[in-house]
Amino acid sequence: MSKQAADDSEDARVRAGAGNAVRRWLPVLCILAAMATAWFMGWHEHLTLSELIRNRQDLASYVSENLVTAVLAYILLYAVAVALSFPGASLLTIAGGFLFGWLISGTATVVAATLGSTVIYLVARSSLGSVFTQRAGPFVERLASGFRENAFSYLLFLRLTPVFPFWLVNIAPAIFHVPLATYVGATLIGIVPGTYAFAFIGAGLDSVIAAQEAANPGCAAAGACHVELGALVTPELLAAFFALGIASLVPVALKKIRNRGAGS
Repeated sequence: MSKQAADDSEDARVRAGAGNAVRRWLPVLCILAAMATAWFMGWHEHLTLSELIRNRQDLASYVSENLVTAVLAYILLYAVAVALSFPGASLLTIAGGFLFGWLISGTATVVAATLGSTVIYLVARSSLGSVFTQRAGPFVERLASGFRENAFSYLLFLRLTPVFPFWLVNIAPAIFHVPLATYVGATLIGIVPGTYAFAFIGAGLDSVIAAQEAANPGCAAAGACHVELGALVTPELLAAFFALGIASLVPVALKKIRNRGAGS
C-alpha cells in the first residue's frame, strides 16, 4: 500500500470515529440543552401546588370538555419531564390525580413515566455506557456484574423505595448494561404502587382545598392557600414503600443463601 493510500485510510478511520462520537453524544447534548432551556425559562417555577390550585377551575373545565386530548397532553408532558430529569414528578402525579381521578391518572402516569425513563435510559446507554466500559476498574466492573445478575430485583428495590433520585435510577442501569426488557419491566412494575398512591392523594386534594377556603376565603383564587406536599405524604406511606422495597430483595437473598449452601 502506498503512503498516500495509507494516509487516506487513516483519515477515513478518523472521520468515521468522529462521526460515531457525534452520533453517540448528540442525544445527550440535546437533552442537556433542553434541560438548560427549561431552567432558564423558569418552567419549574410553575410546578407548584399553589399554581395548580389557582388554575384548577380552568384546568377542570378543559379536562371535562376534552378528556382524551387532556390525558394525551398529560402523558406527553410527564414523559418529557421524566426524560429531562425535571423535578416535580410527584407533584405532577398529584396534579394528574386531581384533574383526572386516581384511576385514569395512575394509569396514564405509569405509561408516561415508563416512556420517559426508557428514553433517558437509551440515551445514557448509547453514550455513557461505552465510556463506563472503557474506564471501569475491576471493582466497579464486579459491582456492575452483580447488579446485572440480579437486575430485576435491584431495580424493583430502587423504584419502590423513595430514597434514590428518579433520574439516577434511570441512568445507573444503562451504565451497568442492564437489558432493555429487564429495565422496562422492572420500571413498569416498580413505579405502580407509588404512582397510584400519589394519584390517590391528588384525587382527594379538593377536600384539602375546601378546608383551606373555609379558614381563608378566597385563598384558592389568589393562590394563597398553603398546602404542603410533605403534609400529604405521610410517614406511614413512606414506610409502606420501604417495606415493598425490602420485599423485592427477598429473591436476591434466597439466591445467595442457595449458592452458599451449594458451595459448602
